[in-house]
Amino acid sequence: MTGQHGTPILAVDIGGTKILTALFSADGKMLAKDVCPTLADEGVKPVIERLCSAINDILKQNNLKASQLGGIGIACAGGIDSGRGVVVTPSPNMAGWADIPLADIIRERFKVSAFIINDASAAALGEHRSGAGMGVNNLVLFTLGTGIGGGIIANGELYLGAVGAAAEIGHMTIDDDGPECGCGNTGCLEMLASGRAVERDAVKRLNQGGKSSLSEMAGGKAENITAEMVGEAAQNGDTLALDILNRAAYYLGIGMVNIVNIFSPEMIVLGGGMAELGDLFIGPGKKMVVERAFPVSSRAVRIVTAQLGNEAGVYGAAAFARDRSKRRTA
Repeated sequence: MTGQHGTPILAVDIGGTKILTALFSADGKMLAKDVCPTLADEGVKPVIERLCSAINDILKQNNLKASQLGGIGIACAGGIDSGRGVVVTPSPNMAGWADIPLADIIRERFKVSAFIINDASAAALGEHRSGAGMGVNNLVLFTLGTGIGGGIIANGELYLGAVGAAAEIGHMTIDDDGPECGCGNTGCLEMLASGRAVERDAVKRLNQGGKSSLSEMAGGKAENITAEMVGEAAQNGDTLALDILNRAAYYLGIGMVNIVNIFSPEMIVLGGGMAELGDLFIGPGKKMVVERAFPVSSRAVRIVTAQLGNEAGVYGAAAFARDRSKRRTA
Protein backbone atom coordinates (compact mmCIF):
# COMPACT_ATOMS: atom_id res chain seq x y z
CA MET A 1 0.00 0.00 0.00
CA THR A 2 1.14 3.49 -0.74
CA GLY A 3 1.23 6.12 1.96
CA GLN A 4 3.04 9.06 0.39
CA HIS A 5 1.73 12.53 1.20
CA GLY A 6 2.64 14.03 -2.15
CA THR A 7 0.58 11.65 -4.24
CA PRO A 8 -3.00 12.26 -5.45
CA ILE A 9 -5.99 11.42 -3.28
CA LEU A 10 -9.18 9.91 -4.65
CA ALA A 11 -12.42 10.85 -2.91
CA VAL A 12 -15.94 9.48 -3.18
CA ASP A 13 -19.28 10.76 -1.89
CA ILE A 14 -21.94 8.05 -1.85
CA GLY A 15 -25.39 9.59 -1.85
CA GLY A 16 -28.86 8.12 -2.08
CA THR A 17 -29.15 9.05 -5.77
CA LYS A 18 -25.60 9.51 -7.08
CA ILE A 19 -21.98 8.58 -6.49
CA LEU A 20 -19.56 11.47 -6.99
CA THR A 21 -15.90 10.57 -7.47
CA ALA A 22 -13.11 13.14 -7.61
CA LEU A 23 -9.35 13.21 -7.90
CA PHE A 24 -7.38 15.71 -5.80
CA SER A 25 -3.81 16.93 -5.87
CA ALA A 26 -1.62 16.70 -2.77
CA ASP A 27 -2.46 20.31 -1.90
CA GLY A 28 -6.22 19.78 -2.07
CA LYS A 29 -7.02 21.04 -5.57
CA MET A 30 -9.71 19.11 -7.46
CA LEU A 31 -8.21 17.72 -10.67
CA ALA A 32 -11.13 15.74 -12.07
CA LYS A 33 -14.59 14.51 -11.15
CA ASP A 34 -17.23 12.10 -12.40
CA VAL A 35 -20.77 11.13 -11.43
CA CYS A 36 -22.78 7.93 -11.74
CA PRO A 37 -26.16 6.86 -10.32
CA THR A 38 -26.21 5.04 -6.98
CA LEU A 39 -29.34 2.95 -7.67
CA ALA A 40 -29.45 2.20 -3.95
CA ASP A 41 -32.63 0.14 -4.22
CA GLU A 42 -30.64 -2.60 -6.00
CA GLY A 43 -28.95 -3.48 -2.71
CA VAL A 44 -25.56 -3.20 -1.04
CA LYS A 45 -23.44 -5.45 -3.29
CA PRO A 46 -24.49 -3.85 -6.61
CA VAL A 47 -23.82 -0.38 -5.18
CA ILE A 48 -20.37 -1.42 -3.97
CA GLU A 49 -19.61 -2.84 -7.42
CA ARG A 50 -20.80 0.42 -8.98
CA LEU A 51 -18.59 2.31 -6.53
CA CYS A 52 -15.57 0.23 -7.51
CA SER A 53 -16.33 0.75 -11.20
CA ALA A 54 -16.55 4.49 -10.62
CA ILE A 55 -13.14 4.46 -8.92
CA ASN A 56 -11.64 2.45 -11.78
CA ASP A 57 -13.19 4.78 -14.35
CA ILE A 58 -11.76 7.99 -12.91
CA LEU A 59 -8.35 6.35 -12.50
CA LYS A 60 -8.41 5.21 -16.14
CA GLN A 61 -9.58 8.63 -17.35
CA ASN A 62 -6.58 10.22 -15.64
CA ASN A 63 -3.99 7.57 -16.56
CA LEU A 64 -3.46 6.52 -12.96
CA LYS A 65 -3.15 3.22 -11.15
CA ALA A 66 -4.54 2.71 -7.65
CA SER A 67 -1.01 2.12 -6.39
CA GLN A 68 -0.15 5.72 -7.29
CA LEU A 69 -2.76 7.11 -4.87
CA GLY A 70 -1.99 8.41 -1.39
CA GLY A 71 -5.33 7.01 -0.23
CA ILE A 72 -9.06 6.80 -0.91
CA GLY A 73 -11.50 8.81 1.18
CA ILE A 74 -15.17 7.84 1.23
CA ALA A 75 -18.02 10.01 2.49
CA CYS A 76 -21.20 8.07 3.17
CA ALA A 77 -24.53 8.83 4.82
CA GLY A 78 -25.52 6.94 7.94
CA GLY A 79 -23.95 6.07 11.26
CA ILE A 80 -20.23 5.68 10.59
CA ASP A 81 -17.54 4.19 12.82
CA SER A 82 -14.58 5.98 11.24
CA GLY A 83 -12.08 4.22 13.46
CA ARG A 84 -13.05 0.80 12.11
CA GLY A 85 -14.14 2.04 8.69
CA VAL A 86 -17.63 0.57 9.06
CA VAL A 87 -21.08 1.82 8.01
CA VAL A 88 -22.84 0.83 11.25
CA THR A 89 -26.37 2.07 10.60
CA PRO A 90 -27.91 3.04 7.26
CA SER A 91 -29.42 6.37 6.23
CA PRO A 92 -33.09 6.30 5.10
CA ASN A 93 -31.93 6.43 1.46
CA MET A 94 -29.49 3.52 1.80
CA ALA A 95 -31.53 0.60 3.07
CA GLY A 96 -29.53 -2.45 4.05
CA TRP A 97 -26.27 -0.61 4.74
CA ALA A 98 -25.79 -1.94 8.27
CA ASP A 99 -22.45 -3.21 9.61
CA ILE A 100 -20.76 -2.91 6.23
CA PRO A 101 -16.91 -2.83 6.54
CA LEU A 102 -16.62 -0.54 3.55
CA ALA A 103 -13.08 0.72 4.19
CA ASP A 104 -11.78 -2.86 4.34
CA ILE A 105 -13.66 -3.80 1.18
CA ILE A 106 -12.15 -0.91 -0.79
CA ARG A 107 -8.72 -1.45 0.75
CA GLU A 108 -8.70 -5.10 -0.30
CA ARG A 109 -10.00 -4.34 -3.78
CA PHE A 110 -7.52 -1.57 -4.63
CA LYS A 111 -4.60 -2.39 -2.30
CA VAL A 112 -4.44 1.19 -1.05
CA SER A 113 -5.34 2.86 2.24
CA ALA A 114 -9.06 3.64 2.47
CA PHE A 115 -10.92 5.75 5.03
CA ILE A 116 -14.61 6.35 5.60
CA ILE A 117 -16.37 9.34 7.13
CA ASN A 118 -19.98 10.44 7.60
CA ASP A 119 -21.03 12.62 4.67
CA ALA A 120 -22.04 15.61 6.81
CA SER A 121 -18.77 15.50 8.77
CA ALA A 122 -16.99 15.34 5.42
CA ALA A 123 -18.92 18.40 4.25
CA ALA A 124 -17.87 20.27 7.40
CA LEU A 125 -14.23 19.39 6.80
CA GLY A 126 -14.56 20.37 3.13
CA GLU A 127 -16.03 23.77 3.95
CA HIS A 128 -13.33 24.29 6.61
CA ARG A 129 -10.44 23.50 4.27
CA SER A 130 -11.73 24.87 0.97
CA GLY A 131 -15.02 26.74 1.44
CA ALA A 132 -16.90 29.10 3.73
CA GLY A 133 -14.94 28.13 6.84
CA MET A 134 -11.38 28.66 5.61
CA GLY A 135 -9.31 30.22 8.39
CA VAL A 136 -11.96 29.48 11.04
CA ASN A 137 -10.83 27.29 13.93
CA ASN A 138 -14.24 26.47 15.44
CA LEU A 139 -17.31 25.89 13.31
CA VAL A 140 -20.41 23.73 13.12
CA LEU A 141 -22.04 22.79 9.83
CA PHE A 142 -25.71 21.94 9.37
CA THR A 143 -26.74 20.11 6.20
CA LEU A 144 -30.36 21.08 5.64
CA GLY A 145 -31.81 18.80 3.03
CA THR A 146 -34.30 15.94 3.00
CA GLY A 147 -32.86 15.20 6.43
CA ILE A 148 -30.47 17.13 8.67
CA GLY A 149 -26.86 16.22 9.33
CA GLY A 150 -23.94 17.99 10.93
CA GLY A 151 -20.22 18.28 11.35
CA ILE A 152 -17.98 19.95 13.93
CA ILE A 153 -14.56 21.55 13.58
CA ALA A 154 -13.00 22.19 17.01
CA ASN A 155 -9.65 23.96 17.37
CA GLY A 156 -9.01 23.46 13.67
CA GLU A 157 -9.61 19.71 13.75
CA LEU A 158 -12.58 17.59 12.73
CA TYR A 159 -14.34 16.38 15.87
CA LEU A 160 -15.54 12.79 15.51
CA GLY A 161 -16.13 11.71 19.11
CA ALA A 162 -15.36 8.29 20.58
CA VAL A 163 -16.06 6.15 17.50
CA GLY A 164 -16.42 8.68 14.68
CA ALA A 165 -20.17 9.16 15.04
CA ALA A 166 -20.27 12.67 16.55
CA ALA A 167 -22.36 15.61 15.29
CA GLU A 168 -25.69 13.90 14.64
CA ILE A 169 -27.22 17.35 14.92
CA GLY A 170 -30.43 16.29 13.19
CA HIS A 171 -31.16 13.90 16.03
CA MET A 172 -31.02 16.26 18.98
CA THR A 173 -34.40 16.28 20.70
CA ILE A 174 -36.24 19.55 20.11
CA ASP A 175 -39.78 18.55 21.09
CA ASP A 176 -40.23 15.42 23.20
CA ASP A 177 -43.87 15.27 22.12
CA GLY A 178 -42.93 15.65 18.47
CA PRO A 179 -43.26 13.17 15.60
CA GLU A 180 -41.45 9.83 15.70
CA CYS A 181 -38.14 9.79 13.85
CA GLY A 182 -36.61 6.94 11.87
CA CYS A 183 -33.82 6.79 14.45
CA GLY A 184 -36.35 5.63 17.07
CA ASN A 185 -36.48 8.90 18.98
CA THR A 186 -39.30 11.45 18.92
CA GLY A 187 -39.18 15.17 18.20
CA CYS A 188 -35.75 15.20 16.53
CA LEU A 189 -34.68 18.39 14.76
CA GLU A 190 -34.76 16.43 11.48
CA MET A 191 -38.45 15.70 11.95
CA LEU A 192 -39.25 19.38 12.51
CA ALA A 193 -36.99 21.46 10.27
CA SER A 194 -35.87 19.31 7.31
CA GLY A 195 -37.22 19.25 3.78
CA ARG A 196 -39.10 16.07 4.66
CA ALA A 197 -40.67 17.83 7.67
CA VAL A 198 -41.78 20.74 5.49
CA GLU A 199 -43.36 18.36 2.99
CA ARG A 200 -45.15 16.42 5.74
CA ASP A 201 -46.51 19.61 7.30
CA ALA A 202 -47.72 20.90 3.92
CA VAL A 203 -49.54 17.66 3.11
CA LYS A 204 -51.19 17.66 6.54
CA ARG A 205 -52.30 21.28 6.29
CA LEU A 206 -53.80 20.85 2.81
CA ASN A 207 -55.58 17.65 3.79
CA GLN A 208 -57.09 19.58 6.69
CA GLY A 209 -58.58 22.07 4.26
CA GLY A 210 -55.86 24.72 4.10
CA LYS A 211 -56.00 27.04 1.09
CA SER A 212 -52.80 27.48 -0.87
CA SER A 213 -51.34 27.76 -4.35
CA LEU A 214 -49.58 24.52 -3.44
CA SER A 215 -52.71 22.58 -4.40
CA GLU A 216 -52.44 23.73 -8.00
CA MET A 217 -48.65 23.29 -8.04
CA ALA A 218 -49.11 19.68 -6.92
CA GLY A 219 -51.79 18.96 -9.52
CA GLY A 220 -54.47 18.67 -6.87
CA LYS A 221 -52.63 15.84 -5.11
CA ALA A 222 -51.22 16.90 -1.74
CA GLU A 223 -48.89 13.89 -1.63
CA ASN A 224 -47.01 15.31 -4.65
CA ILE A 225 -45.85 18.40 -2.73
CA THR A 226 -42.10 18.89 -2.38
CA ALA A 227 -40.10 21.19 -0.14
CA GLU A 228 -39.03 23.05 -3.28
CA MET A 229 -42.69 23.77 -4.07
CA VAL A 230 -43.26 25.09 -0.57
CA GLY A 231 -40.22 27.33 -0.92
CA GLU A 232 -41.37 28.65 -4.30
CA ALA A 233 -44.89 29.31 -3.02
CA ALA A 234 -43.51 31.09 0.06
CA GLN A 235 -41.28 33.27 -2.09
CA ASN A 236 -44.40 34.24 -4.06
CA GLY A 237 -46.15 35.29 -0.85
CA ASP A 238 -48.37 32.25 -0.27
CA THR A 239 -49.60 32.59 3.32
CA LEU A 240 -49.83 28.89 4.16
CA ALA A 241 -46.41 28.14 2.64
CA LEU A 242 -44.88 31.02 4.58
CA ASP A 243 -46.43 29.72 7.79
CA ILE A 244 -45.02 26.22 7.14
CA LEU A 245 -41.53 27.58 6.52
CA ASN A 246 -41.70 29.86 9.55
CA ARG A 247 -42.58 26.89 11.72
CA ALA A 248 -39.62 24.86 10.40
CA ALA A 249 -37.34 27.92 10.75
CA TYR A 250 -38.43 28.29 14.38
CA TYR A 251 -37.27 24.76 15.17
CA LEU A 252 -34.04 25.29 13.24
CA GLY A 253 -33.46 28.35 15.39
CA ILE A 254 -33.87 26.31 18.57
CA GLY A 255 -31.32 23.84 17.23
CA MET A 256 -28.85 26.60 16.43
CA VAL A 257 -29.30 28.18 19.87
CA ASN A 258 -28.46 24.82 21.46
CA ILE A 259 -25.34 24.47 19.32
CA VAL A 260 -24.19 28.03 20.06
CA ASN A 261 -24.67 27.53 23.79
CA ILE A 262 -22.85 24.17 23.83
CA PHE A 263 -19.95 24.81 21.42
CA SER A 264 -19.67 28.62 21.16
CA PRO A 265 -18.40 28.34 17.56
CA GLU A 266 -16.99 31.21 15.53
CA MET A 267 -19.20 30.17 12.64
CA ILE A 268 -22.27 28.13 11.79
CA VAL A 269 -22.31 27.03 8.15
CA LEU A 270 -25.67 26.14 6.65
CA GLY A 271 -25.70 23.95 3.55
CA GLY A 272 -28.17 21.81 1.61
CA GLY A 273 -31.27 22.53 -0.41
CA MET A 274 -33.24 24.17 2.40
CA ALA A 275 -30.40 26.65 3.03
CA GLU A 276 -30.78 27.81 -0.57
CA LEU A 277 -34.06 29.47 0.45
CA GLY A 278 -31.91 32.12 2.09
CA ASP A 279 -33.28 34.55 4.66
CA LEU A 280 -36.79 33.25 4.14
CA PHE A 281 -35.74 30.13 6.03
CA ILE A 282 -32.46 31.12 7.70
CA GLY A 283 -33.45 34.62 8.83
CA PRO A 284 -35.74 33.59 11.71
CA GLY A 285 -33.07 31.20 13.01
CA LYS A 286 -30.44 33.94 13.01
CA LYS A 287 -32.82 36.19 14.92
CA MET A 288 -33.48 33.50 17.50
CA VAL A 289 -29.76 33.01 18.10
CA VAL A 290 -29.43 36.73 18.84
CA GLU A 291 -32.44 36.68 21.14
CA ARG A 292 -31.97 33.39 23.00
CA ALA A 293 -28.36 32.19 22.90
CA PHE A 294 -25.93 33.03 25.68
CA PRO A 295 -24.94 36.63 24.78
CA VAL A 296 -21.17 36.24 24.84
CA SER A 297 -21.45 33.31 22.41
CA SER A 298 -24.19 34.77 20.20
CA ARG A 299 -22.13 37.92 19.62
CA ALA A 300 -19.13 35.85 18.55
CA VAL A 301 -20.81 33.57 16.00
CA ARG A 302 -21.33 34.24 12.30
CA ILE A 303 -24.06 32.31 10.50
CA VAL A 304 -23.27 31.85 6.81
CA THR A 305 -24.26 29.66 3.88
CA ALA A 306 -21.99 26.95 2.49
CA GLN A 307 -19.86 27.60 -0.60
CA LEU A 308 -18.99 24.18 -2.01
CA GLY A 309 -22.49 22.91 -2.73
CA ASN A 310 -22.73 19.22 -3.64
CA GLU A 311 -18.93 18.93 -3.82
CA ALA A 312 -18.31 19.64 -0.11
CA GLY A 313 -18.40 15.92 0.70
CA VAL A 314 -15.63 14.91 -1.71
CA TYR A 315 -13.46 17.85 -0.65
CA GLY A 316 -13.84 16.71 2.94
CA ALA A 317 -13.34 13.01 2.17
CA ALA A 318 -10.11 13.86 0.34
CA ALA A 319 -8.88 15.97 3.27
CA PHE A 320 -9.80 13.19 5.72
CA ALA A 321 -7.91 10.57 3.72
CA ARG A 322 -4.91 12.87 3.35
CA ASP A 323 -4.81 13.60 7.09
CA ARG A 324 -5.16 9.93 8.07
CA SER A 325 -2.49 8.84 5.58
CA LYS A 326 -0.07 11.41 7.01
CA ARG A 327 -0.67 10.13 10.53
CA ARG A 328 0.05 6.57 9.47
CA THR A 329 3.36 7.50 7.86
CA ALA A 330 4.48 10.14 10.38
